[in-house]
Amino acid sequence: MSIKRKFALSPAMPRLFIALVASVAALGMSAADAERTRLLVGIVVDGLDTEYIDLLRERFGEGGFRRLERDGAVILNADYGPGLDAAAATATFVSGAAPSLNGIAGDRRYDRERLRETDIYADQTILGNYTTTGFSPAALRVSTFADEARIAAGGVNVVYAVAPTPAQAIALAGHAANAALWLDPKTGNWASSTYYKEMPVAVATRNRTVPLSARLDTMSWTPSLQPDMYPALPDHLQRYPFRYVFPRGNTQRLDMFMNSPLVNREVTTVAADLLSTLRVGQHEGVTDVLNLGYSLRPYNYGKSTDTRVELMDAYIKLDRHLEQLFADIDRRVGLDNTVVVLAATPPRRQSRRDDEQYGIPYGEFSTRKAVSLLNMYLIAVYGNGDYVTAYHRGQFFLNHRLLKEKQLDERDVRRQAASFLVKMTGVDRVHTFDDIVEGRAGEEPEALRRNTPVSTAGDLMLTVAPGFEVIDDFNNAPSGTRVPMVERTAATTAPVYIMAPTVASQTVGTVVDARAIAPTVCSILRIRSPNGAAAAPLHLLKK
Repeated sequence: MSIKRKFALSPAMPRLFIALVASVAALGMSAADAERTRLLVGIVVDGLDTEYIDLLRERFGEGGFRRLERDGAVILNADYGPGLDAAAATATFVSGAAPSLNGIAGDRRYDRERLRETDIYADQTILGNYTTTGFSPAALRVSTFADEARIAAGGVNVVYAVAPTPAQAIALAGHAANAALWLDPKTGNWASSTYYKEMPVAVATRNRTVPLSARLDTMSWTPSLQPDMYPALPDHLQRYPFRYVFPRGNTQRLDMFMNSPLVNREVTTVAADLLSTLRVGQHEGVTDVLNLGYSLRPYNYGKSTDTRVELMDAYIKLDRHLEQLFADIDRRVGLDNTVVVLAATPPRRQSRRDDEQYGIPYGEFSTRKAVSLLNMYLIAVYGNGDYVTAYHRGQFFLNHRLLKEKQLDERDVRRQAASFLVKMTGVDRVHTFDDIVEGRAGEEPEALRRNTPVSTAGDLMLTVAPGFEVIDDFNNAPSGTRVPMVERTAATTAPVYIMAPTVASQTVGTVVDARAIAPTVCSILRIRSPNGAAAAPLHLLKK
C-alpha cells in the first residue's frame, strides 16, 4: 500500500509525522538539485561595460554573451562603491564583503613599518612556483564562495583559479583552492605559489614545452572583423586596420601582451587543459570550482589615443573565448549541471590623454611636489621634522612616530594637512582618515567608509580633478616612455550575469549591492555564504 493511500486511510495520523515526511521529501528535492550542480564557474572581467555589449550584440556569436543573456539573469548595475580598483572589486565579488572587512583595498598597499609599497597578496614566508615572488591569500581576511564550496564538499572536490594577474587569481582561488595560476610579468610563465598544494602537470608542461616567451614574437593582434563591420565609428577609423606585434627586442612586449585581448586566449586555453586533464566538474556528488579572470583593459600602446576599434575587437574576441569555454564545459560536464556567474569590475578611472588639438583642459599633479609642499607647510605650523612619509595611490601617510614625539594630536594635524592640500591645483577633494571611518566624508560617506580598511589606510585621501595626469615622481623616477594617463570620473557599477539550471532568464534593472552576489551564488548551490557576507541573497526568478 502506498504512502499516499495510508495518508488517505489515516485521518487521525499526527500532523507532526506528516510534516516530517514532507520535510524529508523537500530535502530529497534539494539534494537532487544540488547533485545536478557539478561545476561552479566564476568569471571576473576587468572593465566590462554593458554599453559595448549592447553596441556589439549583433556581432557576437550565439554561445557567449548572447547565451548568458538568453539563458540566465542579467544584473545591469552591481554597485561596488567608490574608490575600488579591479583587485578590490574582485575580492568584494568573491567574498560578499567590502574592503573594510575583507582587507583588500587595491592590488598594492603601503607598508608603514617597511616604508615601501608592496603587492597586496605578497607574502615573504611563501615561495613562488615558476616565479621569484611569493604570494598567499593571507591579506584576504574572510572566506570566499570558492572556500565555502570546498568546505561544503568536505575537501573532496577541486578548486582552481586562472587569471592574468596574481591579484585576480588569488582572490578567485581563495584560501582552500588546489591551485591559483597567473602569468608572471617578468617571464610570461604560468606561475603559482607554494601556499597552494598543486602545480597542475599540464600547466608545468606548458611552461616547459610551449612557453609564452618563445611564442610572443610569432603572435600578432589583428582585427577579427572587416574594418567597416565595427559599428558607430567615424570614417577615418574604418580605413586602416590595426596590427600589433610583440617582437623579441621590445622590452615592453610582455606588458603590451598583458594589456591586449590575446591574454584572454591564454586563460581560456589553460582552463580547457584543466577541464580535460584534471576532469574538473566530473567528480560525482560534489561541486568542483573553476574560476577565471579576463581583461578588457584599454590598450595604451598604440599610436592613437582613439582605441575604440581595439576595444570593440577585444569584446568580440572575448565573446568567442566564452563561446569556446561554454561549449567545452557543455561537452565535458553539461551546462545543465553547471552554475556560471560572470561579474565585471567597474571601469578604470584613467585613460590616455586626448590629443592637444581638441583643447581638452589638461594639467599635471606631481606627487613629489605635493609631498614636499605639504611637509613645508606642516613645518611652518608645527616646527622642523619629516611629517609626510609617503604618497600611495591618492593617500598621504604621516609620520606617526614624529607626531607622538612632538605630542601632537593626529586628528588636528590631519585637519591642517587637508585644509592645505585641497587648495592645490589639480586637487578635487581631500578627506581625512577620521572623517572616512566616522562616516562623514564625501557624497557617499557610508560606501567610502566600508571601502576603506582601517589597518592599511593613509591619513589623508585625495582625489585628483578630471583631466589631470598624476605623475608619481615621489615613488618612481621620471620615465621618457611614460604614456600620459589622465583622471576621469568613472561609474562604480558594473554588470553581473548568472546562468544556472534553476535560474530563469530575466533582467534586473535596479541597482544591486555587489556584496549580494556571493550570497546569491551560495544560495543557488545550497551552501552557506562566506563568513563576511552580511547581504541577503537576491530573489531571482526560478525556472
